[in-house]
Amino acid sequence: MASSSSIAVRELPLFPLPDVVLFPGRPLPLHIFEFRYRIMMNTILESDRRFGVLMFDPVQGQIAGVGCCAEIIHFQRLPDDRMKIVTLGQQRFRVLEYVREKPYRVGLVEWIEDHPTEEDLRPTATEVEQLLRDVVHLSAKLTDQRIELPEDLPSLPLELSYWVASNLYGVAGEQQLLLEMQNTVDRLKRESEILTSTRNHLAARTALKDVLS
Repeated sequence: MASSSSIAVRELPLFPLPDVVLFPGRPLPLHIFEFRYRIMMNTILESDRRFGVLMFDPVQGQIAGVGCCAEIIHFQRLPDDRMKIVTLGQQRFRVLEYVREKPYRVGLVEWIEDHPTEEDLRPTATEVEQLLRDVVHLSAKLTDQRIELPEDLPSLPLELSYWVASNLYGVAGEQQLLLEMQNTVDRLKRESEILTSTRNHLAARTALKDVLS
């Protein structure tokens, strides 16, 4: 009888992207122009439309070992066989080994999920959501722009943790750590720390602006 871990293992075409971390449930539009990835996408479109997105660190020259599966939900062919695609993040995975490197990488991967918990995640999720609203409010005040959270902001703690992580800008390394976490409350707590720091920074800048205006 096969173990559950062996059932959850499969080969997956892999697409490393510089400083891009995809999260489950989040969209990722891509412009495909490199020859090897045009081959990849044409192959994927004939099968289950899924491939793995891995963050590539251009400074370290390293590809992350944990990524997120992307499913093509819309595509448009352009001249010269280029392609515009819109993908949606599915489940996360860990690369066990590379099966081949050419013309594009294919890895043997295992799916990973957050560990089940008895802990009530709602208080931490509520705290993160309030911090998020504070940050948006202060950002709008500081820039004199209308900035609003989407009406469909996820209410479930796990989905909220992915949404917040995917909307952190310029911190791909931090996003990668959040993607690799397999404990929802740990992810939410780390996001609470990041948002608290951001809120305090924005509050100080807003107070300074008020004094000087």
